[in-house]
Amino acid sequence: MDTSIHPSSVVAPGATLGSGVQIGPFCTVGPEAVLEDGVRLISHVVVEGRTRIGAGATFYPFATVGLPPQDLKYAGEPTETVVGARTVVREHVTIHRGTVTGTGITRVGAGCLLMAVVHVAHDCAIGDGVVIANNVVMGGHVEIGDGAVIGGAAAIHQFVRIGRAAMVGGVSGVEADVIPFGSVIGNRARLAGLNVIGLRRRGIERAQIHTVRNAFRLLFRGEGVFADRVAEARRTWAEDPLVGEILAFIDAPSRRGLIRAAIEDTDDA
Repeated sequence: MDTSIHPSSVVAPGATLGSGVQIGPFCTVGPEAVLEDGVRLISHVVVEGRTRIGAGATFYPFATVGLPPQDLKYAGEPTETVVGARTVVREHVTIHRGTVTGTGITRVGAGCLLMAVVHVAHDCAIGDGVVIANNVVMGGHVEIGDGAVIGGAAAIHQFVRIGRAAMVGGVSGVEADVIPFGSVIGNRARLAGLNVIGLRRRGIERAQIHTVRNAFRLLFRGEGVFADRVAEARRTWAEDPLVGEILAFIDAPSRRGLIRAAIEDTDDA
């Protein structure tokens, strides 16, 4: 398919368009933008700044990507935005470019779905295959691991890390880090258990889910000092890759600390 640009749209000189790009009515594409093969801008989409959109990505009406961040310290520095291949960005989503006081880049991975009115702030890093439901807002520097699911109207504090395949329930206020495979809910959010459904969907075997669940119970339901429980989990499940991933997440530097459990674990693996 040949590249097509609706006559009402403005594509600045210098913009790079791959083959088969489709730009619908009333779109604006800035001079430093790169749209890879097969990108579709349905209508009324704004792409600005040093922005690269991966092959086959689709943007729905009134989405904006690469505009300046909502950061009073930002002074027009040439920072970047990257959106991965096949990602779908629905109506009224805003994805802002990075800042020089952060990583300098805002990144959304491949194969993601950002539903209507999601806000991705400056310097966020969203992994591959992430689903973010309607009206989710996130502060700057948020990290979301591959395959995570964020429920509608959740609010994520700046610098929070959300681990791989975690689940954030709708209308949750997330002030601290969410472990890989964890499930949090509430305002303010508390660790409710494991995202067992997500683990099953990823083909994790029942026996391994039980292992992760046992480690979860030790770490977040056990008695005594948390550091001692971490050490015991490391001794007991040193060779298990999923438990190892959780422990590595706990060990990694954090600006926000960990969300802890507050209600009884009711997962049924």
